[in-house]
Amino acid sequence: MSLPKLFVFTLLSALILIGSGIVFKKCTRNVSSDVPQLPPQPATMPIAYSPTLTVEISVEPVVGPATALAIPSKETSSIPIEDHSPRPQLPEVDRVQELFRLDSSSLPIVETITYHSKVPWQKGRAAWLSDYATYYQTSRHFMARSLNKRPDYLKQEVAEGDRLNVLRKEYPFQFYFLVDTSLCKMWFYYLHTEKQTKTLLKTYSVGLGRVDGSKTSGLLTPLGKYQLGGKTAVYQPKTMGTYKGKNIEMISVFGTRWIPFEKEVGFCTAPARGFGLHGTPWIRGKDGVSREEKESIGKFESDGCIRLATADMEEIYAIVITKPTTIEIVSDYAKADLMKWKDD
Repeated sequence: MSLPKLFVFTLLSALILIGSGIVFKKCTRNVSSDVPQLPPQPATMPIAYSPTLTVEISVEPVVGPATALAIPSKETSSIPIEDHSPRPQLPEVDRVQELFRLDSSSLPIVETITYHSKVPWQKGRAAWLSDYATYYQTSRHFMARSLNKRPDYLKQEVAEGDRLNVLRKEYPFQFYFLVDTSLCKMWFYYLHTEKQTKTLLKTYSVGLGRVDGSKTSGLLTPLGKYQLGGKTAVYQPKTMGTYKGKNIEMISVFGTRWIPFEKEVGFCTAPARGFGLHGTPWIRGKDGVSREEKESIGKFESDGCIRLATADMEEIYAIVITKPTTIEIVSDYAKADLMKWKDD
């Protein structure tokens, strides 16, 4: 190649290289100016911590739990949702039959004995069932149910060698009723007076006094703690008596049993006089037959006394009338004084 041609070739190559560099630099500058630049990240920051990697975007509008609760439906609009705290489970038991089961050791307040007409604690004559009732501080009704092996309280027959249950004399206990007026419920306990423990025997549904806004309790049934009295009564059809100045058949108001409140124990919203526990009224129909008015149980229809179904009232009457017994009436089971006692 001649010298002039070599010079021309070298000059053209140099011009081409310079032009390519200028174009490349310009293109690089234009691209980088159009892209947002992230700020420099610390060298120790893991990539997974970048906020842009954890954001979730939903195209459709989503109703979260809080919004859903704020939208009432026809099915749930009347249900309060503010308080989801757990509520205590109120006890429902029936252990009364254990009191009458022979040779049962599950309830220490009873014992099984054998009837003998000649006993060392009765001098000069044979001991009758009434004598056993006095000696063991147990009602004849209680012993009759044990002897008859069913809730038959008026058949009180006993023979030499018969076995029956009585309340244990040396055991330090008393009976206790707790009534919640908001629930029309009554819980029947016995209390160990030395250990200050309580044992639940049975839960009953009861009827209470009519609603009365002028009373502190809001009902004709008072609130407070009362000791039950000893002037009890058993009523049968055609047993007559005076009530509110009128001569009436007693079962038409008090049912078959009556246990009065005797005195106030601590704070009470009304005096004890006139109040008590009794059975449901028996109403004589057009056919001349008296029938129990069970419909009043669970309702507020009495003049202030605690009503129980006939079978329930006869049951507690047989058990408690020979022992010290307290009744506490509250508007909230959980706030009763009895809740301070431990469960046995």
